[in-house]
Amino acid sequence: MIKAYVVGISNYYEGEDIEVRYSIYVDQELICKKSVFKEYRKPLIVSHVALLTLLKDLKKYKGKEIVIIINDASLNDQIRGLSQTKKQDVIKMAKRVQLELNRFGDSVKVIDVSKDSVKLNEWNEELRF
Repeated sequence: MIKAYVVGISNYYEGEDIEVRYSIYVDQELICKKSVFKEYRKPLIVSHVALLTLLKDLKKYKGKEIVIIINDASLNDQIRGLSQTKKQDVIKMAKRVQLELNRFGDSVKVIDVSKDSVKLNEWNEELRF
């Protein structure tokens, strides 16, 4: 089983790069821990960009069971099609993320830990550099 933790961090100043942090475990063995800087994106879609970046790295594990841990209830709703947002940038990015997730088939499961303090602490520790 593949387990991945991901976060997108936006800067407070417009025009500044965003940071994408993620770590990937294969059968509880850490195989990748990265911090990547990407060009500026609106804060509303930084989590989407982070998830897309992680999915690019996970393509080599296509067909295996993959669990992605996020801390973003809004993103979780958007990729499941439950969001009521009218913001076009968010809708466009959510569709793009859904398309990428669909390419993996049913093997990818996205879990939001924002409401579980124990799992949230674990997620936070995994993404600390």
